[in-house]
Amino acid sequence: MDYLKELRKRTNHMPLVLPHSVVILFNEKGEVLLEERADDGFFDFPGGGIDLKESAEDAARRELKEETGLIADELELFKVYSGEITHYVYFNGDEIYGVDLVYTCHKYHGVMKPQLEEVKSLKFYDLKHMPEKMSIRNKQIIKDLLK
Repeated sequence: MDYLKELRKRTNHMPLVLPHSVVILFNEKGEVLLEERADDGFFDFPGGGIDLKESAEDAARRELKEETGLIADELELFKVYSGEITHYVYFNGDEIYGVDLVYTCHKYHGVMKPQLEEVKSLKFYDLKHMPEKMSIRNKQIIKDLLK
């Protein structure tokens, strides 16, 4: 059963509070990995929804591997974001407010390969030179990382 699809059948496009795991992956230069989203062209960190019965850390590892081909060796909880800065309306009208558990990762392995259905491109960026086309939440994450 796909929990979210079943939930949407019952709630239609009603705003929902949904948990997500997000990974901020650092390379050896201290740059962070961003993906250019295929659906809206925004730049985002790898991540996504936490499945029913899945831990937040397992979801972070799964989403990172699915979207980038990379495998996290170590994850550390950075911060939790929620409220207005996590509000998002999808193209189909579904509306959410996320509770986003953001992890950092400095040790990982694998071959970087974007998930073509969701990701146009993957690239590492210097924290002080980020793309403009980012969500409010991601801009706040960058500010918090720079502190």
